[in-house]
Amino acid sequence: MSQYRINRLILTGALFALGTIASGCSSIDRLSQIGEQPKLTSIDNPTTQPGYKPVQMPMPKPEVASYSPNSLWRSGSRAFFKDQRAARVGDLLTITVNFTDKAAIANETQRSRTNSEDSGVTNFLGSQTITQANKILPGKILTADSTASSDGKGSVNRQEALQTSVAAVVTQVLPNGNLVVEGKQEIRVNFEIRELIVAGIVRPEDIQSDNTIDSSKIAQARIAYGGRGQITDVQQPRYGQQVLDVLLPF
Repeated sequence: MSQYRINRLILTGALFALGTIASGCSSIDRLSQIGEQPKLTSIDNPTTQPGYKPVQMPMPKPEVASYSPNSLWRSGSRAFFKDQRAARVGDLLTITVNFTDKAAIANETQRSRTNSEDSGVTNFLGSQTITQANKILPGKILTADSTASSDGKGSVNRQEALQTSVAAVVTQVLPNGNLVVEGKQEIRVNFEIRELIVAGIVRPEDIQSDNTIDSSKIAQARIAYGGRGQITDVQQPRYGQQVLDVLLPF
């Protein structure tokens, strides 16, 4: 067996081992769920999830609410009666996700270069008179020619639209009164789960009287729409192919 084949076998074995390790836990979970519907995740407190960090933003100095003498009106209030909109940790509000994105980009880059170096020396130290030197040395000494060219093209044509609503929970109230909200929705249809996650910072002034807010008014918005299940699993490349895509240089 040639050394080339041995190296190929070693590389294949290493890639297979890496793929097995990477997919070990996931494969066991998938085997245990054969014939069963994907399970919905439990409802948990977002602030207790691994990796959760409170949002910190530049804040102005807090203003103390003041009351006028013999008046029930408080400075900064928008209505005399109690406001039913979300304002405290644990309150709910409805986020209307209205996302439309369209992009068309085309780029092309061309590059070429030609180099030629010719010394013109054909008889270096009498090399033409020496039989062995004539066989080894070329006709011209110190001659180099090179040609390089590249042509790269790329284009992007993307159009996305998402319209839906999701209820979110206020997880934090910032010192200036802005609200940190996070909402998650899961819908299971047969053997596929579609999930929607929305998070960000909203101003209480942007919340409508019906306790709704448009997603375009969410600062630091994080919107994720996807799924998991049999259809999503079929659409994903196999673990071995993903490992090869990462490791192979060509």
